[in-house]
Formats: sequence, structure tokens, C-alpha cells
Amino acid sequence: MAFPALLDACVLIPIKLTDLLLRLAEANTYRPLWSQDVLDEVERNLPRLDVAPDKAHRRVQQMRDTFPDALVTGYEALIPTMTNHPKDRHVLAAAVRADAAVIVTHNVKDFPSSALLPYDIDAVHPDDFLLDQLDLYPAQTRRCVREQVAACQNPLITVAQLLSTLDKTVPRFAAMIREQANQGH
Repeated sequence: MAFPALLDACVLIPIKLTDLLLRLAEANTYRPLWSQDVLDEVERNLPRLDVAPDKAHRRVQQMRDTFPDALVTGYEALIPTMTNHPKDRHVLAAAVRADAAVIVTHNVKDFPSSALLPYDIDAVHPDDFLLDQLDLYPAQTRRCVREQVAACQNPLITVAQLLSTLDKTVPRFAAMIREQANQGH
């Protein structure tokens, strides 16, 4: 079974980052996990980024349909026992319930090692997670980037434009992809 990673809402909101993470999951480089609370947070926050509520709902529904085994249930009773930041206790509880190896989040500080250690879970920034994916699965990761660019039809984008967008959320990963492209990979 693929490496289980719980994706926090903050990494499922920026569309280019989300698209890449989900393409990698489709390539079976890892197993994505999320909870209903995480999906609700995504759907609630997308309209704040000028995504129409119906499009936000469709996006979350498409994630559910594409990855039916990603939804973690039965974690609610664990929430009060978690010792990380209160607003993210539901995330750690879902990760514990699902036996996730990592939580992929921009909010690493909300998951101190003292809260994670008892469950043998790490909190990793998406930049680190994607760099690990690139290290472990270089061909698949580069292919996912190329496929993501090819799928962007309206408007058409280049690899450079995608990487420029990814610079905002995963700058070291974007720089490494640039470097590898310059080396002919």
C-alpha cells in the first residue's frame, strides 16, 4: 500500500498545488487522506479566493469521487485528546485514526513534535513533501508537472508559468524542477 499522507486544508486550497498533489496521488506515489472537516474547510474557504461556491462544491465533490478511499471517518472522539494547536486537532485526530505517516500542511508550527511523537506522525511542509516525491519518484513527479501543464487549456500555460505560480507555495520544489529542466531532465 502507498505511503499514507493526510492533506490539511491549507494545501488543498491553492489550485495549482492541489492539482499537483492529486496528480501524484493518481500516479500512486502516495495515498492521499483527508477528513470531512478538512473538506468542509476547503469548500468554505475557496469562495474567499473568488471561487464561486458552486465551483468550490464541485471541486470538493470531484476529489471525493476520484479518491473514495481518502475520506477518514471515526476520528471525532480522538479530537479532545490531541495536544496540538486547538484549531488543528481535528487534523491530527484524523491522521491518527488513519495511521497516516505524515500530515502535509503549511502550518507545521501547529503540530509540535510533542503532540506528534506518541503517534509516530510527522508534519511536513508541502515543499518538503514534494521534494521527497521528486527524490523518490523523479520520473513520475516530472511527468505529473508536464501533464498538469498540458491539461491547462483555458488559458494555456507553460512549465515556467506553472513554476512561477508554485513559487508562492512550494518555492524550493519549483526551483528544483527548473534546475532539472535546465539539466535536460
